[in-house]
Amino acid sequence: MIGDLEPGAFDAITDVAGVRVGHTTIVHGEDVRTGVTVVVPPDLPVFAAPFRLNGNGEVTGLQWMHESGLLTTPIALTNTHSVGAVHEALVGAAVADDRSNWSLPVVAETWDGILNDVNGFHVRPEHATAALDSASTGPVAEGNVGGGTGMICHGFKGGIGTASRLTGKYTVGVLVQANHGSRRRLTIAGVQVGAMIGPERVPLPPRRGRPEGAGSIVAIVATDAPLTAQQCRALALRSMLGVGRTGGAGEHSSGDFGLAFSTAATERLEPVAMEELDPLFYAVIDATEEAIVNSLLAAETMTGRGGATVHALEASVLKDVLSL
Repeated sequence: MIGDLEPGAFDAITDVAGVRVGHTTIVHGEDVRTGVTVVVPPDLPVFAAPFRLNGNGEVTGLQWMHESGLLTTPIALTNTHSVGAVHEALVGAAVADDRSNWSLPVVAETWDGILNDVNGFHVRPEHATAALDSASTGPVAEGNVGGGTGMICHGFKGGIGTASRLTGKYTVGVLVQANHGSRRRLTIAGVQVGAMIGPERVPLPPRRGRPEGAGSIVAIVATDAPLTAQQCRALALRSMLGVGRTGGAGEHSSGDFGLAFSTAATERLEPVAMEELDPLFYAVIDATEEAIVNSLLAAETMTGRGGATVHALEASVLKDVLSL
């Protein structure tokens, strides 16, 4: 466990009461390795805010979130060229529920084009709808699932990871789609493990013209603490400190975004006092770091587009280098 705060029962974002997660994983043939993940708050709208560490990426719906301080839709994660299809599905879900005559969904992306035929548009609206329909509380599948199916993290197979922390009063949960970072910078529990694992032990993935560290990460933070939008932004920002602790640097070629929301009712809100936010900050940082590590340890070696193979970080290998 990372840090001194205890995790919740599932060590997942779903430890925040009512939060649901759903995945659709799309793997077929030699070249298709992709999918959709959704995070669904228990009620909408909720106070929320984003933070951008580096902007080589896309998260739709942020202008309205900046303006209103509200999250009004579920959050979806997918690959770069499938944002439109997933966006269409979330609008369709809002229309079907008769919630509104308009919808500005939040859809975030990271690029899976090493392992996946990203230009094949294999994610369709019905895949996002299926992820929404499957969203549930309880344990969350990690690694090569949903939007994380074809992702690479710090030169190992990455993907979806999640973790949670209890502050005593409140619960904080984080879910990441990890597709960022360089091997040599990977740091876990303060140890630069990536630099200690040579390519002769765990081969590096192909780059296909991309610089080391290219990629993106999206961190979704949920909490039951009653927070204003401004306070949510402070939590979203701290998720990027967790990214930094594992060696992420917000490289020029990376898109690194945090988004935090509070499940507390927006009406008659009595927010946490500013001087009492520090435990929530610590919880976000530790949970983000652990979520990234969990994405690595849950992932499995994958061969995809054009025969490209990305190897997993085996728990035994990590244990060996941490014991040196």
